[in-house]
Amino acid sequence: MSETPGSALPRQVADAYVDALIELDPLTGTYLGVRESNSRLPDFSPAGYDARAELDRATLARLDEAERQPGAEGDAERLCGRLLRERLTAGLAVYEADEHLRAVSNIHSPAHSVREAFTLTPTATEEDWEAVTARLGAVPAALEGYRASLGLGLERGLTGGPRPTATFVEQLTEWAGEGHGWFDEFAAGAPESLGKEAAVAAQAATASVRALRDWMRDVYAPAVAGAPDTVGAERYARWSRYFNGTDLDLSEAYAYGWAEYHRLLGEMKTEAAKILPGATPWEALAHLDVHGRHIEGVAEVREWLQGLMDEAVEALDGTHFELAPRVRAVEAMIAPPGGAAAPYYTAPSEDFSRPGRTWLPTMGETRFPVYDLVSTWYHEGVPGHHLQLAQWTHVASRLSRYQATVGTVSANVEGWALYAERLMDELGFLPDAERRIGYLDAQMMRACRVIVDIGMHLELEIPAESPFHPGERWTPALAQEFFGMHSGRPADFVESELVRYLSMPGQAIGYKLGERAWLLGREKARERHGDAFDLKAWHMAALSQGSLGLDDLVDVLSRL
Repeated sequence: MSETPGSALPRQVADAYVDALIELDPLTGTYLGVRESNSRLPDFSPAGYDARAELDRATLARLDEAERQPGAEGDAERLCGRLLRERLTAGLAVYEADEHLRAVSNIHSPAHSVREAFTLTPTATEEDWEAVTARLGAVPAALEGYRASLGLGLERGLTGGPRPTATFVEQLTEWAGEGHGWFDEFAAGAPESLGKEAAVAAQAATASVRALRDWMRDVYAPAVAGAPDTVGAERYARWSRYFNGTDLDLSEAYAYGWAEYHRLLGEMKTEAAKILPGATPWEALAHLDVHGRHIEGVAEVREWLQGLMDEAVEALDGTHFELAPRVRAVEAMIAPPGGAAAPYYTAPSEDFSRPGRTWLPTMGETRFPVYDLVSTWYHEGVPGHHLQLAQWTHVASRLSRYQATVGTVSANVEGWALYAERLMDELGFLPDAERRIGYLDAQMMRACRVIVDIGMHLELEIPAESPFHPGERWTPALAQEFFGMHSGRPADFVESELVRYLSMPGQAIGYKLGERAWLLGREKARERHGDAFDLKAWHMAALSQGSLGLDDLVDVLSRL
């Protein structure tokens, strides 16, 4: 870690932490646009995780000193210090419970991070490809380090779940391909001068994917057969703090999920009647799958999504937001095959040389219902993830680098994105029943996430007034059935989502609970200002705060 002077304030300590983290984790460097990081990969072995934990502990000690310095009591320093302490403490709690030794997922694992990094690494010049080729050569060691961590977990009786394991094996098989794998195809874009070297490195990377797949299939999967897929109350509380930035009252959150379920069901019935009189919401959605508006073709849907975001930028800038020119740029992309079914967003590099990007997994489809896309792209793109995370990057020099980047709290950003969907409904951007029931279906999915994620991991009882298995206790099988009954999405999406919840406990609840925090903060600010409340000014002030956990979010938003 770079040295900070004894008189350093919390924001200086936080930014020194970012520099040191990039040294240990070059993937973070790539996400931020640090070119020197693009040739390397992290150490995912137990020793690599130990080094990261040591950095976190040393930073907390420096923060103790910084918070005693004159000037540390100001709001800017105080909030940054609180965020840094909470994030590092939550991360260390996860590390000290050895969660890194059981990190098997269909969406969030070291292997997924390695592959995704190549989609963000620059490839415009020969110099870029020299870095890419070196990074391809580092894949075998990175995946072997990850395997070593999982192997130590097996020795200690700390395992991932059987269902995430099975799904991960399937994904690795797709990445490995038949003859040529994903890394081989990626390396085919290398310039002629580096083509042979890149191809050899890619072949080794693909071989390491196959080796990991074989070990997961032949050693890991049999060892975890019969292990629970759910995590229990203690692990769930730890992960919930990590993803939400607060210690939640999980009983209250579970009840809130059910309250939102009943509210949204009523609204969905109203919209369904406009589409297909007498139909249930999911019969109406099935009708739209066949008879509603569609986009035909993968290239065509990417172009359509780009147009949707461009239109949103034009409509919102100057009316409900004030956007810097570099924040206005966002790209729609098609996600590489072999990942989870959920769309996602990647933030711009710190210098905006790589713009923010939304990613659509096609799951082999070539026909895409519009009702399933509009609200989701308001969530992933504009005014959702892109406006928030690009604005953080834009104002990073007024905050701290840490608050604008690696200090992210999942419930804050997912809460804003869900708030953004609701905002577009409030502003009239969902003018017909087709688009509006799609929005409500997406909202219902987030309410169901709260119910099933908390319910199955804590094995809670299904309420007596529930229309679904009242009085029984949640299991993953019941969770999947319930989720499928209350979603317009196909079965492979539902399966992918359920596996995601099993392997990322506590993350999925942050959408609805984060949205609630954003709405409460807005309402309190509106009450405080009365008729003088300016929604555009509040939006821009709120989006310029940088990362905040739910411990602080409502309080800060209320005072804007």
